[in-house]
Amino acid sequence: QAEYQFYLSERKALEELIDNRLLADEARRKSMSLDQLLETEVYKGVKDPTEDQLEVYYEGLDTQESYQSVRGDVLQHIRELRRSKARAAYVENLRNEARINILLMPPSAQVETAKAYTNGSASAPVVLVEFADYQCPYCQKVNPQIQQLKKEYGDALTVIFKDFPLPGHHSSEKAAEASRCAGEQGKFWEYHDVLFYSKMIEVDALKEHARVLKLDGDRFDTCLDSGTEASAVKKDFDEAKNLGLTGTPSFFVNGHFFSGVVDYAALKDMVNQQLNQAANRHQLISKK
Repeated sequence: QAEYQFYLSERKALEELIDNRLLADEARRKSMSLDQLLETEVYKGVKDPTEDQLEVYYEGLDTQESYQSVRGDVLQHIRELRRSKARAAYVENLRNEARINILLMPPSAQVETAKAYTNGSASAPVVLVEFADYQCPYCQKVNPQIQQLKKEYGDALTVIFKDFPLPGHHSSEKAAEASRCAGEQGKFWEYHDVLFYSKMIEVDALKEHARVLKLDGDRFDTCLDSGTEASAVKKDFDEAKNLGLTGTPSFFVNGHFFSGVVDYAALKDMVNQQLNQAANRHQLISKK
């Protein structure tokens, strides 16, 4: 976790460096100074707020000062916000036109995947391992994005699921066992997806999901009630703790760690980075 926080600081600095370089290159290309580019190109559509907008903003402030005494600060604050958004949009266009390959990688670790449930080929160039908790709202939110990611990248991406039921989530451990009981009947991923989108993980609901998916109900109930899969869930949990994981979802992409509330763009960025790395290695081998 400490190494990952250090990586995030490095990555933030690198992103700022890239943005500044793109702006400087664009100014040079247009034979302008950076200030001229910002004023004539980036901020040209930015307007100051109206007096009514300033007054509405002031009404939302928790202050005893008069409107006139803070008007200048409010105006400057909104002006800077709008300029910041305009700059970000302009830089995003420059990024889309540029070819940027980021080589800075998150910290990595060896994750055991031999007996884990896998969606994809063992020979895929990118392997995404997720440690998740069925009761975790962030895991529930990111699951459709992982499904979309798999659909977009196809055979280039393999997704592996590992259980990390957090201690405060009292129903998640039994839900993890239930998904494995479904896996024993060949429907792990279907059951896994049902748990995330239904968010119903009490024991009665777990058994009902099995019947909706046309599993052998008696066999499923026996597996769940006897705790047959409890040791397998605990093995994943212990591995997560040994890796130093503290929350869910936590991901390893080709062994490189990242975690927290991530969006689809962040997931794609990690996959694309690994695909670029693989392409670079192939080019080096070809040249040799």
